[in-house]
Amino acid sequence: MVTMTAWRTWRPGSIHSGSLRRTSEPVPEPAAGELLVRVLACGVCRTDLHVAEGDLPVHRPRVVPGHEVVGEVVDTAAAGPIGIGDRVGIAWLRHTCGRCRYCLRDAENLCPDSRYTGWDADGGYAEYTTVPADYAYSLPEGYPDAELAPLLCAGIIGYRALRRTQLPAGGRLGIYGFGASAHLAIQVALAQGAVVHVLTRSPAAQDLALELGASSAAGAADAPPEPLDGAILFAPAGELVPPALAALDRGGTLALAGIHLTDIPVLDYQRHLFYERQVRSVTANTRQDGREFLDIAGRHHLAVTTSEYSLEHADRALADLAADRVRGAAVLRPTTSGRTILAGA
Repeated sequence: MVTMTAWRTWRPGSIHSGSLRRTSEPVPEPAAGELLVRVLACGVCRTDLHVAEGDLPVHRPRVVPGHEVVGEVVDTAAAGPIGIGDRVGIAWLRHTCGRCRYCLRDAENLCPDSRYTGWDADGGYAEYTTVPADYAYSLPEGYPDAELAPLLCAGIIGYRALRRTQLPAGGRLGIYGFGASAHLAIQVALAQGAVVHVLTRSPAAQDLALELGASSAAGAADAPPEPLDGAILFAPAGELVPPALAALDRGGTLALAGIHLTDIPVLDYQRHLFYERQVRSVTANTRQDGREFLDIAGRHHLAVTTSEYSLEHADRALADLAADRVRGAAVLRPTTSGRTILAGA
């Protein structure tokens, strides 16, 4: 029996309380329609932290987190164009029914039967994982594995959130919180001609925002230097919704990008919502969102800032994320020395 290292959400709670446990377990076998993938890199997402700490309800007990996976296909139980040796991406969305009214209107992210990598099924905090072939992504050339990994959730969700703002051409965008997703979304917005103001509590994140082209960077609750046509709240902090809405110009839209948000304080209608300001949530993404964003990443090379950790230190990576000690995106790298499971082994 061939074994691998994996991290499981053993007991949801504070990341400092041992909620993750490292295990040695058999390499999984791909089910019908699935690929077995050797993990080359796995991004560390704030959603992983929400799963580990219990902010999100348990879907699969003791699940392996991780849904920003770059890997090499080493076995397949699926017919189709993806073969052994191909490099693929594994993202958050891993199943939809294809039959409900949401799927049929190209809104599969709203499918009631949707399932997710690292929440409903084991993800990439491991040396090997599986993915339904229909939900695996082809990846753009020109990026190392560690830089590709954050594109698969941070990048895709940031792209969908940007679209949800309905930002006009040349519009003024505010970004609240500046972690993995935001540092990619700003580059797409700037490439599309936007003026971007970043509001975040971390001085290091403010510096990174300015390096990437933000017109200004200030504290999370500060007012931007001009009214905003759109804004994205990446920080899971509901108390930032009122100041973000107050910063919007008439007709502006605030997109809430996270899967989890703390309670929103009471809003004042005249100050926060009048003049057709609006709030829009972001729920996962469609595969089309992913394909569009990865195409943009292939045509406009994005500067991906990463902080790398070995797989053995996945718990430390999540603790650093919780404490805002990560610059850009944290990425796990397995320490196996080229060991590959061959098809049929």
